[in-house]
Amino acid sequence: MIDYDPHKWRTTFFAIRGSMVKVISLRSGIVTLGAIALTLVHFYLYKFDFPNAGMVHTMVGTALGLLLVFRTNQSYDRWWEGRKLWGAMVNTCRNLARSASVHLAHDPERLRRVLKLTQAFPAASTCVLRGQAWAPDGLEPDDVEAITSRNHAPTAIAQRISFHLSEERKAGRLPDIVFTTIDQDAHLLVDIIGGCERIHKTPLPFAYVVHLRRALVLYCATLPVALVSSFGWATVPIVYGLTYVMLGIEEIGVEIEDPFEGDDNDLPLERITDGIQKNVGSYLPPA
Repeated sequence: MIDYDPHKWRTTFFAIRGSMVKVISLRSGIVTLGAIALTLVHFYLYKFDFPNAGMVHTMVGTALGLLLVFRTNQSYDRWWEGRKLWGAMVNTCRNLARSASVHLAHDPERLRRVLKLTQAFPAASTCVLRGQAWAPDGLEPDDVEAITSRNHAPTAIAQRISFHLSEERKAGRLPDIVFTTIDQDAHLLVDIIGGCERIHKTPLPFAYVVHLRRALVLYCATLPVALVSSFGWATVPIVYGLTYVMLGIEEIGVEIEDPFEGDDNDLPLERITDGIQKNVGSYLPPA
């Protein structure tokens, strides 16, 4: 994720990283080359003089604009829901650490293991969402063995947290109501990673994306026909500007549709993970 000051126009206006300007400019350039060729044909071979072409493009452009707005809104909703889920992960890990530090204070070793597992949860979740291998760090061998024997590390970590809490309850050192309360945080962590995976594994419907892109390409490709008789050679820069805007809106939707991939405009999962680990680490008992 790129940090920026929204009050400074100069740094955002001239930004290249994160703006997708290279991709958009290339696509707009291809359409503009077509506009140049069509303008040459118009002046030297055949006059494109269709009185109602501009009206047709206006009507199509209105419908296309609505499709693009819907596309971008849906993508931003997914991005923001992902941020809310990771905000919930921050709060849940903090609550788990807070409660455990009080109710497991009688057993520093058990407390340390629960807190280390809590620290490991966001890191394992990041790896799952990005398809990366997760390397356990700082966990006890039996915890590592139990987690790596499962095919979903975050759920296995939550299971080990519940296991250690259950051991304390069986020993009579943790009342049932306290066990249920703290274990509910482990339950919430599993719900959170499930919500993230729902976003990550469910793109927008294929039919919608296909129709939008076909309509967008058709609109941009035929735009010079509607403009050349009125604007002449000015059609070329006008086409480039309009296609840059239209294609850019669509590309923004693609960029933020999955907020967990690690692109420039995605959520800073590493930074959030570091914050959680520092917060939870502050409750670790002295070694």
